[in-house]
Amino acid sequence: MKIAVVGCGGMGHVHALEFAKMPNVELVGVCDIVPELAESLAQQTGTSAFTSFDAMMSSVEADIVSVAVPSYLHKELVIQAAAAGKHVICEKPIALNVEDAEEMVRVCEANGVQLFVGHVVRFFPEYAQIKHQIDAGQIGKVGVANAKRVGAHPGNVKSWYKEADKSGGVIVDLMVHDIDFMRWALGEVKSVYGMNKYDDDMDYALVTLVFESGAVANLEAFWGYPGSFHYTAEFAGTAGLVQSDSLKTQSLQIRNSEAEADGGNFVEIPQSPGYRNPYTVELEHFIGCIRDGIEPIVTARDACRALTIAAAAQESIRTGKAVLL
Repeated sequence: MKIAVVGCGGMGHVHALEFAKMPNVELVGVCDIVPELAESLAQQTGTSAFTSFDAMMSSVEADIVSVAVPSYLHKELVIQAAAAGKHVICEKPIALNVEDAEEMVRVCEANGVQLFVGHVVRFFPEYAQIKHQIDAGQIGKVGVANAKRVGAHPGNVKSWYKEADKSGGVIVDLMVHDIDFMRWALGEVKSVYGMNKYDDDMDYALVTLVFESGAVANLEAFWGYPGSFHYTAEFAGTAGLVQSDSLKTQSLQIRNSEAEADGGNFVEIPQSPGYRNPYTVELEHFIGCIRDGIEPIVTARDACRALTIAAAAQESIRTGKAVLL
């Protein structure tokens, strides 16, 4: 598989470095409008640097385009890649509004290419284990779930995160991870209620989801948290309880490189020698789906649904009322 990466910031680094070390994969180019970012990543991965997406597409042969640009640019580049007949791996959120997301899916389908969206939490081993335990009935019928995901404000490193029309805010950009996982674990959502506290230095949201099954999930997301990045998940059922806390389950936290080398400290990946990087697992899975013609663990339609729920949370915050789906 020949892959080109567009966007050489934090997630672009993650994608390119992973592709560069995969067997049977060739990273044919990286692209960013900031020449220094493209040149630095190209040198690290042994590939060619470009500052124009069109120039890269006309200069290299690629089977897949990996889109790791800021969220507000996803639609444009995914549609361009699909029109060129390339499969697409796009970082989450798929887009900033549901209409754009659905158009992206339609264009990819019309051009006969696959669209994969990086809801990487499904590939974290502790979350995959929780999903297995729920599906196996080990904690009975789930009644209540809680999830939290908090960290420093990424807008202090990349200013566009503080612009709601570019990042979508903490719900669309960060909480969407837990929205997707809760829907994967508990099924379709019936109603959404949200609260939000926002200023220039913080963006905090608390969202309650009520599922068709009757289960209730409380989701918390916080940009501007003064401590270290971490996440938790808890599911209480009629026969037991399952919990995960990144601060407790991973006693040894490591970084592969300094923050600046990774394109900024806003991409934080808790890691342990005990398991593989979930981005490795995710990207290998997407490539395998193309090779073998199988459906991915997370589909583009799943990504659209997660965005629909996030949009309902934002509507609830605006109106002060629960939103029925």
